[in-house]
Amino acid sequence: MKKLLSILLVVSFQIEHIAHAKILDTKQPYTYEGMKEDIVKINHQYRALKVKKIGETHFGRNIYAIKLGKGKKNIVLIGAHHGREWITSMLLIKKLEEYADAYHRKVKFGSFSTDVLNDVSIWFIPMLNPDGVTIQQNELDSFPNRFTKKLLRMNDDLKNFERWKANGVGIDLNRQYPAGWKGLKDGPTYPNYQFYKGRRPLVAKEVIYLTNFIDEVNPEIAIAYHSSGREIFWNYKNGRHLQRDKKVAARISKLTGYPLAKPPKQATGGGFTDWFITKYHRPAMTIEISPLVGETSPPLDVFESEWERNKYVGLTLAEEAKKLVQKQK
Repeated sequence: MKKLLSILLVVSFQIEHIAHAKILDTKQPYTYEGMKEDIVKINHQYRALKVKKIGETHFGRNIYAIKLGKGKKNIVLIGAHHGREWITSMLLIKKLEEYADAYHRKVKFGSFSTDVLNDVSIWFIPMLNPDGVTIQQNELDSFPNRFTKKLLRMNDDLKNFERWKANGVGIDLNRQYPAGWKGLKDGPTYPNYQFYKGRRPLVAKEVIYLTNFIDEVNPEIAIAYHSSGREIFWNYKNGRHLQRDKKVAARISKLTGYPLAKPPKQATGGGFTDWFITKYHRPAMTIEISPLVGETSPPLDVFESEWERNKYVGLTLAEEAKKLVQKQK
């Protein structure tokens, strides 16, 4: 009987271990294809997920949003506005997997209860710019042959695309939002690997689909993850909500160890955070992870330290969103 009990305990442990085996591989560059596979696996393994295709890029890659939780109120976390910032996609998928596991098993994640997800759901948009990510990873074979010359021209004829920041047609997505867009005077006036703001705001497909999605889910708080610099931008014409928004940002600053940026007196806009704050009058932040690395993607060896800094951010913001909703009642 004791022997049988021991065998059952071993088998039970093995099943439990297999059930909670980690899906995300953080030891290699994170690709669009890898992200798609991980979303399918996580969706299959856990309940209370909703996977939605919110649109397509200029070259037909899907832009996904994944909802975790049953709450009617929402927050949104967005990764990879820029091609060379795919480490933020990896960060968000790891958050999704870890939170989903804890929520599914009805256990705490660290010291945080996942019960908050019954009131406030988290929408993850891990890779807004999969065309740009694919270009940055030098996977040019997945683009039409006739377009390769254009890509090279936008990259100043350099064959290595590791510095690529724009989307697939040379537009910087975080300079595409209609909040201070006209004030963006620097940068090229033609499609380029970085900083081209477009002929007008809201011409890039990715930004059109994202703004439509934000209008649809009406989040209480929105976060755009970027790299690099270990800094938090939160202040853009916040008006009478300045102290409220600063309080939320300060909590995230304390959690991550990233300082709050001091905005210049004449702040320029064009970014997602700028647009969200001015349109919805709710808290939004641009969170820059990783030490500064210049015009390239952060090295993978910084991921674990950035994960430790950021792993509780989503649940913390869900708690903050719940407080905001309660104050409105």
